[in-house]
Amino acid sequence: MKIRGAVLTAAGAEQPYATSQPLGIHELHIDDPRPSEVLVRVEAAGVCHSDLSVVNGDRVRPLPMLLGHEAAGVVEAVGSEVSDLKPGDHVVMAYVPSCGECPFCLADQPALCTPGAAANGAGELLAGGRRLSDAAGQPVNHHLGVSGFSDYAVIDRSSLVRVDDDIPFDVAALFGCAMSTGFGAVTRTAGVQAGDTVVVIGLGGVGLSAVMAAAAVGASVIVAVDPVEQKRERAREMGATHIATPDDAAQMVADVTGGARWVFEAVGSAAVLAQAVALTGRGGTTVAIGLPHPSATLTIPALPIVAESKTITGSYMGSTRPQIDIPAMIDLWRDGNLPVERLISGYRPLHEINEALDELASGAAIRQIITPQR
Repeated sequence: MKIRGAVLTAAGAEQPYATSQPLGIHELHIDDPRPSEVLVRVEAAGVCHSDLSVVNGDRVRPLPMLLGHEAAGVVEAVGSEVSDLKPGDHVVMAYVPSCGECPFCLADQPALCTPGAAANGAGELLAGGRRLSDAAGQPVNHHLGVSGFSDYAVIDRSSLVRVDDDIPFDVAALFGCAMSTGFGAVTRTAGVQAGDTVVVIGLGGVGLSAVMAAAAVGASVIVAVDPVEQKRERAREMGATHIATPDDAAQMVADVTGGARWVFEAVGSAAVLAQAVALTGRGGTTVAIGLPHPSATLTIPALPIVAESKTITGSYMGSTRPQIDIPAMIDLWRDGNLPVERLISGYRPLHEINEALDELASGAAIRQIITPQR
């Protein structure tokens, strides 16, 4: 069948993207789903820094590629081996497919699935190969097994989580990346407990999700750090007990925590990660969530790691188990404990995807929602 999608053919375009148009809206052919796959009508897709990092070249991916990895939609058709989804079901898309058989999947760590990571890196689906091709019949790569900046997508069953029909698509989409990554980092990777002290640096969709998670589990102090005042105020609305600029953060954290138990870096900057380590207190842990440029290196004082028993750990996709953790997060949202809708800063049709990238790159946007069906 024919679909429309936002395709990147070359990385590193100059800003503004509204002028350079790195993403073109193309008519593509999409194959029928293979036995373990599902055809989904995409209703909402969030614009995330992981999309921007492919456009600007920070994350090298095989091109051409149909971008978008945070999305929700409706099942249109299922492969012959898919028995637990049916047409009409509403689904959230998770950006790491899981094979269920590798050592990480067997250890309840599907976010680290080895075949899933290999497929994502190659621009393929988990079953191998691509289901997308352009007008000339040339293959087009998938983005993280989702390619949600399109009106339809073929996706591996393991990347889909069925959700109730009454959940708005814009809210549902955010559970696939922003909430999974930020909430999971706090609750799964770190295991923050009631009464803990928390610092979150970087208040985009993922960082604000971490703030919400820390508030939901009862952290006693939550310091939210960002240079943008609007984002700091949004963090206060979502449960931050204190807010600070990057320049003021050291003094603020010293005053209110004496050294935080948990510090979450959600910027994707080696320099900011070094600051996060410095803000981490004795016996505390720095959790790296943001994706830095592949060439970035981290330089920190070595002695405090030993003398103050500090830990540095990474968190990919929040260490989440999508089939378990996304429904649990939705329950918290229903109870009013996760105000996910406050992450949304605007809506755009598919043909305005480049303008959405400009808004994201400027720091003005938190999560814009692309609506491919409009």
